[in-house]
Amino acid sequence: MGKVWFVGAGPGDPDLLTVKGRRLIESAGAILYAGSLVDRAATRYAPAGCIVRDSSDMTLEEIAAWLIEQVARGIDVVRLQTGDPTLYGALAEMGRALDAAGVAWAVVPGVSSAMASAAAACETLTLPEVTQTVILTRVEGRTPMPPGEDLESLAAHRSTLCIYLSITLLHEVQRALRAAGWAEDAPIVVVQKASWPGEEKIVRGTLADIKRRCQEEKIGSQAMIIASPALGARHWKEVAHSKLYDPGFSHRFRSVQEGAL
Repeated sequence: MGKVWFVGAGPGDPDLLTVKGRRLIESAGAILYAGSLVDRAATRYAPAGCIVRDSSDMTLEEIAAWLIEQVARGIDVVRLQTGDPTLYGALAEMGRALDAAGVAWAVVPGVSSAMASAAAACETLTLPEVTQTVILTRVEGRTPMPPGEDLESLAAHRSTLCIYLSITLLHEVQRALRAAGWAEDAPIVVVQKASWPGEEKIVRGTLADIKRRCQEEKIGSQAMIIASPALGARHWKEVAHSKLYDPGFSHRFRSVQEGAL
């Protein structure tokens, strides 16, 4: 029996696959990719004769059965998932089915859309003395949020929020941030299809107008919402510098420079 590899395909650009992920695709006997979210271009590295299947029309049970069926043929199988498999990827559910069938499996991380969106917008998610915390979350929809994880409660920390799977509930994002005390002029960035060649859209706005701006750009799916007090920092007159690079800060690779203190 072969092995199942859950590989993070990254945010969209096939070049953002990890080296290890690409190597596994190049040697795979079968690949099951999430076609509704993963560009088929990510499978271009598959070898001749490799079985490539789109899972967009399959249920979770059908996906697990397909993986088990293929790996039983003695081949390594790649389950290619958007972003990183450990984040909103039904990894535990599929892993349980594979465990029950005695199938060996492992995970290869991928670039998440939160990081890809920040990179596309040339923004930092953390900034000294502004925010040192990043919260990855979503708004409650058909999937309920556990107690204490509603967006209003998380937004009260006033740290960076990377909000997944919620662009159709942008009005709820606005409501939660307002209830948590965020100002109407708080900056928000929305990135649709971050890194997708020719399809990426970046919309900048404020808590007050971001929904309207997204409607004008017809953004209604596959978008990351970033709300952060650090947004736009490169345009500020002054920012606090990282102590790591301060000449008066010593560490095992550098001593304090004379006269720096």
